[in-house]
Amino acid sequence: MDILSLLNYPFVQRALICGIAISFCAAIIGVILVLKKYSMIGHGLGEVGFASLTLAVALNLPPLYVSIPLVIIAAFLIMLISQKKGESGDITIALVSSGALAVGVIVTALTKGFSVDVYNYMFGSILAMSWSDVILSVILSVALIVIYILFYNRLFSITYDEKYAKTCGISVTFYQFLISLITALVVVLGMRLMGTLLISSLIVFPGIIARKLTNSFKGMVILSAIISVVCFIVGILISFVLNLPTGASIVAVYILLLLITTLYNKILD
Repeated sequence: MDILSLLNYPFVQRALICGIAISFCAAIIGVILVLKKYSMIGHGLGEVGFASLTLAVALNLPPLYVSIPLVIIAAFLIMLISQKKGESGDITIALVSSGALAVGVIVTALTKGFSVDVYNYMFGSILAMSWSDVILSVILSVALIVIYILFYNRLFSITYDEKYAKTCGISVTFYQFLISLITALVVVLGMRLMGTLLISSLIVFPGIIARKLTNSFKGMVILSAIISVVCFIVGILISFVLNLPTGASIVAVYILLLLITTLYNKILD
């Protein structure tokens, strides 16, 4: 199939616009999550997204309008438990994600089972994306990028040294919850494209790969964003040409690039 001819299809245009916006946002917030060892939060919130989707389908409500508040609440809950109870981030994420997954399975079993909508959100479906999805994704993505730029210095401070940030008068708690909010929105926006099972890869892989190539925080953010967008475009084009699942194809490109960068570092050492 001619790659250029693919751009004439509206569903391809929607997928590219939406995917590039989401990939960019996922990458820049992913750098912070990777450095703060909260990289699994994307997976945990993906499970919450699955539970919220099953609930939306059962109640015959718009999925995004149910998922957005529930995933945000779950993100805040994870951060709150981690701070107040002294639990490690990974333990808290595991508890919330396991509980959410159980709720999702029970709701599915009690209603009409795995419908097309639930299946599409679990594994992603670019064919199911509408222009309203694209508009919402772009608006929220732009808002998240603006927030990230405005608070960049403070986010940098709490990422590397929370104690120093506190001595500088920065409200660490506020910015931790801001990070949770951005992560929750990225997860919800990316569920339609990548699926709840693979959305965490969009957040984690770019930051991990960028960290292997640079030690600078600003360099990691910039490089992570570039890697994310390029891998998304390559992965989605491969999926179209070879008729493969989109989310899995993008993850495969990430894994290949991670192996290449790991090998590159070993050669340099």
